[in-house]
Amino acid sequence: MNIRKANKEDLPMLQCIYEKARCYMRNHGNMSQWVNGYPSEALLTSDIEKDTLYVVEADGVVHACFVLAQGPDPTYHYINGNWLNDEDYYVIHRIASDGSIHGVLACALSFAESIASNIRIDTHNDNQTMQNQLIKNGFTYCGIIYLENGDPRFAYQKTF
Repeated sequence: MNIRKANKEDLPMLQCIYEKARCYMRNHGNMSQWVNGYPSEALLTSDIEKDTLYVVEADGVVHACFVLAQGPDPTYHYINGNWLNDEDYYVIHRIASDGSIHGVLACALSFAESIASNIRIDTHNDNQTMQNQLIKNGFTYCGIIYLENGDPRFAYQKTF
């Protein structure tokens, strides 16, 4: 697998990946995460313009994507629980796969490790698949954070 920054030409494939991820979530009991077309094309375009959106390729085909951005993240200022530390961190958001390749999270983490030694991530309480994968990949559950709209998310952190 290869990781590179996303570009605007990737947008149709990115939207397809997120649609497949939404279908996967619905089929596995996660009915309320990424609703109403989230993430929007405008948000993806903004991520591309900020150089924070990455794609995961295999054999020249884009199969997955994720945001890797330097903190601080405003939604991580308050946590009902405790972060592992208060050091500078990077955050992974909106990681998604078309389901055709395995090891996307591990690949993204390996990439993130080459940039940062402190990673935070959050996920929906109904996203059991992601929760299990985060624990499997060495993340520690730290508590609950709240999105700008007040929705709770389970928060995890990993230090390297």
